[in-house]
Amino acid sequence: MGHVLSSGEKTLSETGASLGGGRIGMLDARIRIVVTMAFAITVVGLSQIPVLILALCVSLFLLTQSNLPARRTLKRMAMMDGFIFFMLGLMPFTTPGEAMFTVFGFPATWEGLFLAIEIGLTANAVVLAVLTLLGTLEPVALGHALYALKCPERLVHLLMFTIRYIEVLREEYLRLRTSMKMRCFQPRTNWHTYRSYGYLVGMMLVRAVERSERILGAMKCRGFTGRIILLEQFRLSRYDHIFATCAALVMLLLIGLELSHVFA
Repeated sequence: MGHVLSSGEKTLSETGASLGGGRIGMLDARIRIVVTMAFAITVVGLSQIPVLILALCVSLFLLTQSNLPARRTLKRMAMMDGFIFFMLGLMPFTTPGEAMFTVFGFPATWEGLFLAIEIGLTANAVVLAVLTLLGTLEPVALGHALYALKCPERLVHLLMFTIRYIEVLREEYLRLRTSMKMRCFQPRTNWHTYRSYGYLVGMMLVRAVERSERILGAMKCRGFTGRIILLEQFRLSRYDHIFATCAALVMLLLIGLELSHVFA
């Protein structure tokens, strides 16, 4: 059965998903993980721009089937695009081929432009699918699903603790930065600034180790033995089988269009 969120639980995406993530939230967590991985591998293997546009449309359709707010989710997508925009902007000038125009003696090629569009469509289709299918999962449900899929137990523990305590480390960092500002610290390009940031990173590591020791002690007091205990058994429903079948057909369609060169 799919994991249904209560009103107080937070999802991985933190974009306001609620009530189990719409129809996507009704799916078994294991199915969502497997489909996400298969879809990502399929999309990464595509190279024709029309097929990639179709893959992006599939991701947008999945978004409509979840409770993720479309505007906020697409805004996060735009933030991701901002990180790769510089690389994509240089792609036409670094890929050999037929020149479109020249800037200060550097030709921009059509091949580079198409490659940049291909990379951009691939990244957006994959990231949007991940946000939609996995972003509405509660972290503990994700960890239990990975464990049920026979992922290494230590890796699952590491993932769950990272998700749980990344915000704690962020709050610790903000406290240290506030104390530095109260001491009139102004970052400049000098050795004092470099040394101060070095102390900041060192204190973060020291406090992280101290907190991890306290957490481990508290967990041992509660009977923790290093094993993951599943509180619920995962069961595939008819809806899970239908979704998995439809997802497989869509991915086969994308692969078929890619191999047949229909849009070539």
